[in-house]
Amino acid sequence: MRPTPNGDHHRRHGLSAAPPLAYYPRSSSSSASFKGCCCCLFLLSSFLLLLVLAVFLIIFLAVKPEKPQFDLQQVGVQYMGISTSNPSSLDGTGTAVSPSPTTASLSLTIHLLFTAVNPNKVGIKYGESRFTVMYRGIPLGKASVPGFYQEAHSTRNVEATIAVDRANLMQADAADLIRDASLSDRVQLRVLGDVGAKIRVLDFDSPGVQVSVDCAIVVSPRKQSITDKQCGFDGLSV
Repeated sequence: MRPTPNGDHHRRHGLSAAPPLAYYPRSSSSSASFKGCCCCLFLLSSFLLLLVLAVFLIIFLAVKPEKPQFDLQQVGVQYMGISTSNPSSLDGTGTAVSPSPTTASLSLTIHLLFTAVNPNKVGIKYGESRFTVMYRGIPLGKASVPGFYQEAHSTRNVEATIAVDRANLMQADAADLIRDASLSDRVQLRVLGDVGAKIRVLDFDSPGVQVSVDCAIVVSPRKQSITDKQCGFDGLSV
């Protein structure tokens, strides 16, 4: 059997065949470098975030935000009408009706004028406000006011109109409504509302606060006007 040329060449020169080169994967070192970079990025991001929060907190405390004032200034009755299932009705003229109707419907239009006062050095961002008029715990109608931004050290009027179109009342509530309107000429209603506000500092908004508006108003059907008003505002805190 003849030797191969390569084997014969190595034997003539006293050389032996070189073993093949070994290959060692470098995945372990690459993985360690990648993890190190991720750790550095995470620490840097955390540091920057904490720095921004610290600066915002310092500015927020330096500004010393105060409570904004949101007050109901005027309430006007544009229309109030009461009708019953009986032929007789009371539509604002004060005409007496049967004291025991089976059902009654109330139509009402109330105009509300609020005053928003911002005593702060920074602006206030108000969200959408919602108001509901109620009679003896029964919701009659709702109104909403779009959100708005109020500049620092400013006063702004906010208007809302609540329209009630033939809200039906059951027998007991209808009898109370007719009695209040015909005998006492006073119908006591309740206006409830929620107003959301945020303090804005350097284009950053503070956590939202909720302002609860609770007003008791007395309406004269004959005069078509408000005879008494008492309002309370709860939950306004910064």
